[in-house]
Amino acid sequence: MSLPTVAALREHAIRVLAEAGVPSPEVDADLLLGHVLGMSRGQVQAKALIDVSVDAEQVLAATEAIERRATREPVQHITGIAPFRGLELAVGPGVFVPRPETESVVQHAIDALLAVPHAEPLAVDLGSGSGAIALALAVEVPHSRVVAVENSPEAFTWTTRNVRRYGDGRVRLVFDDLATALPELDGAVDVVASNPPYIPRDAVPRDPEVRLFDPAHALYSGVDGLDAVRALSMTAHRLLRPGGVLVIEHGELQAAAIAEVLRADGFRAIATHPDLLGRDRATTATR
Repeated sequence: MSLPTVAALREHAIRVLAEAGVPSPEVDADLLLGHVLGMSRGQVQAKALIDVSVDAEQVLAATEAIERRATREPVQHITGIAPFRGLELAVGPGVFVPRPETESVVQHAIDALLAVPHAEPLAVDLGSGSGAIALALAVEVPHSRVVAVENSPEAFTWTTRNVRRYGDGRVRLVFDDLATALPELDGAVDVVASNPPYIPRDAVPRDPEVRLFDPAHALYSGVDGLDAVRALSMTAHRLLRPGGVLVIEHGELQAAAIAEVLRADGFRAIATHPDLLGRDRATTATR
């Protein structure tokens, strides 16, 4: 009896995922098969073209991964990895999975950090989750120091794991709430960056991957979704030196309300920035 091939397994995966309503069945099939087979997406596609065989153990593992994705469990939970600006962050239940949108948001923080004139600029990531923003800053601005703040015990496990891998001794991890964090750094920080929870309490996300698997503490923030932003604004104003920069990720309809919050707290040079799809996604402001 001949063994199944990569092509047959890939075709099966695409069909199952498409029937389950997964938005990108081909991409996800390639990622899951690549995870099981130890291949890149391109290698999976290449092996499918030449009918490479797959052993029984690999078929079992691939089938399990496909079935999990068909329940709309995120690919990143199944593989345990979330790619982010060249990093491979460990993720799983209890931590928000970083999205591609945040990769463009963090560029504003990187640019601000690179513009700091002194030799060892200091950045703070409030509500760090997986550590995506903090670690991108540390890796891409290697002369910086970074503090990552997280207050969820479940998420903190993942933050710790990723900081140990990528922090290079320059990322300090603090377990604290973003409203009260780091009083010892008041007036000393160059850049504060955050992707806080910003979904209104009653606005349940449509995507099952978000609704069923992302932790509620990383999604919802009061009736209008801005409770965390209000606390973040006050903390950032306290932490930043004069001329320091705040970078916030937010929902596409929240820019005006966030600008009002920041203006009331004494920020200036408030600007909204679109993501790659043209949706308002980030706001920057100067202390």
